[in-house]
Amino acid sequence: MWARPHQDQNLTLRRGAWYRVVRLLQREVVLEVNRHVVVVPRRFVEIVPSRPLRWAIVPRPRDALRIPPHWGTCYAVCPSCRQRVPAQGGAASMRCPRCSGLFLSELSCP
Repeated sequence: MWARPHQDQNLTLRRGAWYRVVRLLQREVVLEVNRHVVVVPRRFVEIVPSRPLRWAIVPRPRDALRIPPHWGTCYAVCPSCRQRVPAQGGAASMRCPRCSGLFLSELSCP
């Protein structure tokens, strides 16, 4: 199973990125994050049975520190390596500059 934080949650996880579920508890989920386990409230994550292979389009958080302002109101997160890149205006697919994976894209910026 895989999980990603809801886009409006400010957790220690990268918004839009998928993480492997180590264990599901009643109120929490245990995730593998960079070879470490992280426990987060279950209500703050989306859980799916298999890892999606689509770029996630994430609205720019108000408190974003490491996202260049010229990227605009949203950015994309690679489903494989979690690299963040500028969203490419509703492109059907994009190649990741970090891992070279070619993946379909979610909807364009909200």
